[in-house]
Amino acid sequence: MAQSAIELVIASNNQHKVNEIRESAPPGFIFSTLADNNFTLELPETTGTIKGNAMQKARTFWELTGLNCLADDSGLIIDALNGRPGVDSAFYAGLPKNDDANIKKVLSELSGVDDRSAYFITVMALIINGKECFFEGIVDGSIAQSPSGNHGFGYDPVFIPEGESRTFAQMSSSEKNAMSHRSRALGQVVKFLNEQLQNI
Repeated sequence: MAQSAIELVIASNNQHKVNEIRESAPPGFIFSTLADNNFTLELPETTGTIKGNAMQKARTFWELTGLNCLADDSGLIIDALNGRPGVDSAFYAGLPKNDDANIKKVLSELSGVDDRSAYFITVMALIINGKECFFEGIVDGSIAQSPSGNHGFGYDPVFIPEGESRTFAQMSSSEKNAMSHRSRALGQVVKFLNEQLQNI
């Protein structure tokens, strides 16, 4: 008997994240969005931690719909900035959210700083049949002196992954997805779900 597809709702309004997850997932996984499920409420992110925000979004959606879901929260951790922007990465320069303004603030704070080491982290919170699980993906790298590239989103124009000379924004989506923090976390989700299916 053919294995049925695993269906999950991506509990995010960020279309960039949705696209990356869909592009990184192997066959056998079907991801719908909040909009696909007529869910229009804004999911909260008020815990103060990346892991907490991921689970807060997943729990909120699960409690309101009962649908199996996957939520993530990500952050850029810069050593010389004592871990900032961290959990505040998306709104580092304030509201409304603005990627260019966030990048400008980071580069300004790193002006004259030699240590530009940083890493991206994604924590994915999975709720399936009421069971809660966490998965983490990290990619080490450094912050460029200035933005380069037109692909990706967020801090991609200034993040150079370890072993590369290009920023994420200079890579194709397939190149980025082969090494990104989000795809690494998703790989763990996929492995877990496949193992669960084998044990049914």
